[in-house]
Amino acid sequence: MNIRLRKHWGWGFEDQQPTLAEVGAGAAGLTAHLRPALGNVALGEVEDPVALDAVELPAPRIDAPSSLADICVADAHARATHALGKSYADVVRGFRGRFAHPPDCVAHPRDESDVERLLEWCAAERVAAIAYGGGTSVVGGVTPDIDARYNGAVSIDLSALNRVLEVDPVSRAALIQAGASGPQLERQLAEHGLTLRHFPQSFELSTLGGWIATRAAGHFATALTHIEDFVESTRAITPAGVWESRRLPGSGAGVSPDRMFAGSEGVLGVITQAWVRVQPRPSHRASAGVRFERFLDGAECVRALAQSGLSPANCRLIDAREARTTMAGDDGSRALLVLGFESTDHPVREAMSRALAICAEHGGAIDSRRVSGPDDAPASSKEAIGGAGARAESGDADAVGAWRSAFLGAPYMRDVLVAMGVLSETFETAITWERFPAFHEHVTAAVAKAIESVAAPAARGAGQVSCRFTHVYPDGPAPYFTVIAPARRGEEVEQWSAIKRAASDAVIAHGGTITHHHAVGRDHRPWYDRQRPDLFAQALRSAKDMVDPRGIMNPGALIDPLGLGTLT
Repeated sequence: MNIRLRKHWGWGFEDQQPTLAEVGAGAAGLTAHLRPALGNVALGEVEDPVALDAVELPAPRIDAPSSLADICVADAHARATHALGKSYADVVRGFRGRFAHPPDCVAHPRDESDVERLLEWCAAERVAAIAYGGGTSVVGGVTPDIDARYNGAVSIDLSALNRVLEVDPVSRAALIQAGASGPQLERQLAEHGLTLRHFPQSFELSTLGGWIATRAAGHFATALTHIEDFVESTRAITPAGVWESRRLPGSGAGVSPDRMFAGSEGVLGVITQAWVRVQPRPSHRASAGVRFERFLDGAECVRALAQSGLSPANCRLIDAREARTTMAGDDGSRALLVLGFESTDHPVREAMSRALAICAEHGGAIDSRRVSGPDDAPASSKEAIGGAGARAESGDADAVGAWRSAFLGAPYMRDVLVAMGVLSETFETAITWERFPAFHEHVTAAVAKAIESVAAPAARGAGQVSCRFTHVYPDGPAPYFTVIAPARRGEEVEQWSAIKRAASDAVIAHGGTITHHHAVGRDHRPWYDRQRPDLFAQALRSAKDMVDPRGIMNPGALIDPLGLGTLT
């Protein structure tokens, strides 16, 4: 039986990694395309990642007991692939063979009883337990970076819990195991003519449990954006027992047990399954690209769209720099609005017509337009995630199609850019409309200054920060910033960390949230601690202490346990 192995350092699978020669062959063209962001900096030679057999991992601090030997492994590949997430810093560390905090072992539970046995052992032996879905965290959420008060760490890989267990076609809901990845659950739902309609950029590898634990947001821009909007009930295994909520369409009975687990980031327990709302595949779609001379003019248009009640499925405003970088721009001078509507029930031509009228009222120039008829279930993640804008075809919205391809390929492209010596990373937030113009100005300026301050001498003046809206609400947008700059070879992590600190400080100082959908993890903790109310933090610690009295669940992420200092 052939098993595809995940890359030990970056995105995707080993058989998807281009060779050094292939990267080198494409580097010149890619460098030329990125020249507006990179300036005239010479990037140097393309590098190869450190091979796994050349990596020296710290020795395991603890071994799994014989009673768990059938589900636990401690080989180098398993430990390395579960040691890091997929942020730029994580990819660089893996690329250079730096795995400072690998788990001591990786567990592959087959059912909930295995999870219960694992947590019993972890609690008895003071072993940190870190739930692992697809490993796509970009905020240090799955990294076993724990302190000396723990005897070790186990990464609990839920990939074996990947089935759609039950489908309720009457209420349009499905019971799905938490380890099911986006493609896995969509393929199984497609057998019933249904879809979850939740397509984050990490769709290919991320899982339902991971989406719930991190309050992930999908591809669609309005209405049902965050995963908790889809959740009917959740079931989790905690060190103190089973946490399961009643399946209901809605309830006003106190604090929601489902919402409490949404965004809990594995600090309360291991999510094992959830009932989620599903729907038939959309059969009516329309898409359009609209140009604006100024990004802020486009922002005013998007505000009008968000407050119109039209609820477009896609409403992504991309500034001129990002449009040019993703090849969705013409001459790099105009912002692009990617606009889309879809429905399972009725034509969307009238909604698109009114939306384009609003765009025209705000000075938008329609770039192209297509209305599509019935559409089959997607055969791949690329087709699934592209549904809201329809597929780009000859004569269709070329700019929209180019942007969509760049969006889907971004995780793969970043691995190539690391090899080329290009820093490419993102951060995101949300802010209310009346504060957005000043917020955008201050954050962009702070990041641009940071890029300049940490650049190598030969790279001063190079680098850029761009912005797009990923999601929009009647009261504000979710700005998503992208940084591209020449990397300081060997010092990439320190370089990005300085830029990230400046960005995070500016976001918090000017009223934004430290994260709209990337979660808190370990990387955002300093700013999350400043953002959250102190009394709420104390209440959350108390709740954690009840379900996790030994403080073993993902320590360091989101919040510190009350009992951490009393471990003996």
